[in-house]
Amino acid sequence: MIIKSSTIQLLRFPFSFFLLPVYLFGISQPLDINWIRAALLFFILHFLVYPSSNGYNSYMDRDQSPIGGLEHPPPPERELWTITLVMDLIAVGLSLLLSYPAAMAVAFYILASRAYSSRKIRLKKFAFFGFLVVISCQGGLIFWLSYHASHAKLSLNVPITGMLVSTLLLAGAYPLTQIYQHRQDAIDGVTTISMRMGIRGTFRLSGLLFMLAFLVLGLHFGLQLELDRFLLLLLFFLPVSVYFLWWGIQVWKNPAKADFRHLMKMNIISAICSTAAFGSLLIWK
Repeated sequence: MIIKSSTIQLLRFPFSFFLLPVYLFGISQPLDINWIRAALLFFILHFLVYPSSNGYNSYMDRDQSPIGGLEHPPPPERELWTITLVMDLIAVGLSLLLSYPAAMAVAFYILASRAYSSRKIRLKKFAFFGFLVVISCQGGLIFWLSYHASHAKLSLNVPITGMLVSTLLLAGAYPLTQIYQHRQDAIDGVTTISMRMGIRGTFRLSGLLFMLAFLVLGLHFGLQLELDRFLLLLLFFLPVSVYFLWWGIQVWKNPAKADFRHLMKMNIISAICSTAAFGSLLIWK
C-alpha cells in the first residue's frame, strides 16, 4: 500500500518535536529509569499518537489556512482517517507492553483528542473546556505517563508538581497557537480561548501562565533540594522569554504581527530551548 503524500503531510510528524519537552521532563524525574520502556513510549507518542491526532484534526477541520507546522495544508482524503485509526490501534496495543495503566492513559489521550476535533462532539467549540482538555492531556497526562512508564518499578506515585508544571507550560503556549486564526475559527463555528481574550489579552494570559509555571517549577525542584537544576533551566528558557517579550511588543504596536510566521518562530525557539533544558536534566542525572 502506497500512502499518499498529502496524508503524510497532514500527519505532521515534525510537529511532534514541539511536544517532546514534556516527555523529556517526565522521564528525567524518576531516580531509576527503564530505558527500554522509555524508548518504546517515545515511539508510541511521537510516531503514532501525536501524528494521528494531527491527522484526525486535519481531516475534521479541512483547513485551508496555515496550521501548526504546515503553512499550506493540502485537502485531506478518506485515506487519512483510516491511517489515523490504524495508528491509534497500534499505539494502544504497543502501550500494553508498558503497563495496563499506561495503555489506559494512551487510550484516554486518543479519545480526548478525537472528542476535541470530532464534528459530532467538537470540544474545541467550547473555549474554556476545550482549553482545559488540551493542556491537561498534553501537559499533566503526558508527564504522568512518561514518569510512570519510564520508572524502573512503574511507580504510580507521580509528582503532582511535575504534572502541574507541564500543564501550566502548555497553558501558556496553547493560546498563542490560536492567535493568528481567529477569523478562520469563527468561520468554522469554533470559539477559542484566544478569541475570548483578544490578541493583547492572549499575550497577557500566556505571560501570566508562564510565570505561574516557573514558580511551580521552582517549588518542584525546591522540594527536592535541587534548586541548582532549576537555575539551569531558567538559563535555557531565557531566549524564549526574550522572544516572547519582543513579539508581544511588536504585536502591541501592530496587531498584524500576530501571524503564523512569528508563531512558528516562537514555537521553534521554545521547542529547542525546552528540549535542551529538560534533556540537560537527563545528562546531569
